[in-house]
Parts: sequence; C-alpha cells; structure tokens
Amino acid sequence: MALHIVLVEPEIPANTGNIARTCAATGTHLHLVRPLGFRTDDATLKRAGLDYWHAVNIEYHDSFAEVLEKYSEGRFFYATTKAEKRYSDFDFQDGDFFVFGKETKGLSADILEAGKETKMRMPMSDAVRSLNLSNSAAIIVYEALRQLDFPNLV
Repeated sequence: MALHIVLVEPEIPANTGNIARTCAATGTHLHLVRPLGFRTDDATLKRAGLDYWHAVNIEYHDSFAEVLEKYSEGRFFYATTKAEKRYSDFDFQDGDFFVFGKETKGLSADILEAGKETKMRMPMSDAVRSLNLSNSAAIIVYEALRQLDFPNLV
C-alpha cells in the first residue's frame, strides 16, 4: 500500500511539480482532479518535478466523486483552513488519502461538508491566510510517514 495525495483542480504548475517530487521521494501516489489550471507538458511543472516524473505513480480523474467511487474503501482527510482539528490530531494509516483544494479557493463547501469528520488544518499565525500548497502536502505526508515509522524509506 501507499499514502495518497489528491489535488482537486490545482492551478499552479510549480506547486504540482513540487508535490510530484515529494511523491517520488516518499512512494506516495498522486491523484490530479480535473480541470487542471495548466497543461501537463508545462515547462514549469516539469522543472519543479525535475527528472523524477518516472518515479511518480500518478492518476488523473475527471471529478473528485470519481476518486471517491474508485477508492470507496479509503480513508480521506481534508486539508483546509476551515477546520478545528490540527493534522497532528489524527492517527494516520497506510493507504490514507490527503485531499487538497485549488490554491486560490481551497476545497469546495460540498467536499468539506462530506468530509467534516476528517477536516484538518495546520496551525499558523493569523498574519497569513494559508501555507503554500506544496509545503502543506509535504508536511502532512511526512507526519503520516513519521507515524508509520517511515516504511520503505532510507
């Protein structure tokens, strides 16, 4: 098994490229939910992922509902600034899915309502609205890996 990052309608190619590199480094699967705010042959996306694209297990989906249907047995956690619980309040398991919204708007109210029990936030100063998407994804994936004792990583 492996952890999963789901990006719902990502807009900035460099963020997705950086997340792909994190996925390659950790064996995390990457799910991209259309529409994407860039073309997958975008030079910025490729540059941010460096030459690690061959090591990324990536799937494309036409909707978030498609992800939920395909992985109906999965446990989904939703990253949002609109959560009371911190990401560190959860006990993660191998196979968990971490869902992130688009950079400018986050996850839709419908998705957040459906996932209200597993919404999580990152503690931060109120001087900023949110953390960078690729930083947030890396923080959460590495927390899950820490809890799992970094399986298959050296």
